[in-house]
Amino acid sequence: MSLPDTLSNIRRIDGGFATSIPEDWMQGRTSYGGFSAALALEAARGLAPDLPPLRSAQVSFVGPLSGEVEVRARVLRRGKNASWINAEVTGATGVGLTATFVFMGPVDSSLHLHDVPPPANLVPVADAKQLPEGRGPGFASHFNRRFGLPRTAEPEPQIGWWVQLKDREGLDPMVELMLCGDALPPGVLFMMDGSAPISSMTWLVNLLTPLPATTDGWWLLRSAGNYAEKGCSSQDMAIWNADGEAVAVGMQSIALFG
Repeated sequence: MSLPDTLSNIRRIDGGFATSIPEDWMQGRTSYGGFSAALALEAARGLAPDLPPLRSAQVSFVGPLSGEVEVRARVLRRGKNASWINAEVTGATGVGLTATFVFMGPVDSSLHLHDVPPPANLVPVADAKQLPEGRGPGFASHFNRRFGLPRTAEPEPQIGWWVQLKDREGLDPMVELMLCGDALPPGVLFMMDGSAPISSMTWLVNLLTPLPATTDGWWLLRSAGNYAEKGCSSQDMAIWNADGEAVAVGMQSIALFG
């Protein structure tokens, strides 16, 4: 079941909605993080029809989410130009995700800085090879995926893939980007010895455009690990559209159980 299908079958409750997480959006024993974050953003957007564009999201993956969940949001503050909204996704075992979203309209600025270039060795989406079918977690079936960076002789702590959501009809562009933005494995994954459980803990996303847009739904996602020690890894993240324009940057902390 796609995200548009899921959202068309929600049940309204006080402060948000209730729904079920489809089995094909699971990642191990919990929901794929991008799916849970997209649900939280959808609840936040539903609080007011006149919210300005989303500019930042701070997400904490607190516990596992599966089956029936409730998604609620509340306004923390509405200023003249910026709004802060908190959202929670709860399941049978309690809170599984918390998020704070910052919505902000454009203001005049004398400063113009756009220093997030795409990787120098980027493989254009038209030339990129498709990832093998059937690999990865169950939720991967909802995406088309292509290798965005050439293979290196030695493993490096970074991953860059082109990702396209198969069913995005009717989705808000920011909700689509939140759903896609967590689709990569950790940047350090291919440097690890063997397989081990992995769990995202926090995710910070800063949006660089009030309205993300790309060609045919293709986004380049890159995760670059800069630290891995004592079971924790930190990574920088970025998203570009098909024309090489940066649309988001972020950071993520990850627990590595092995």
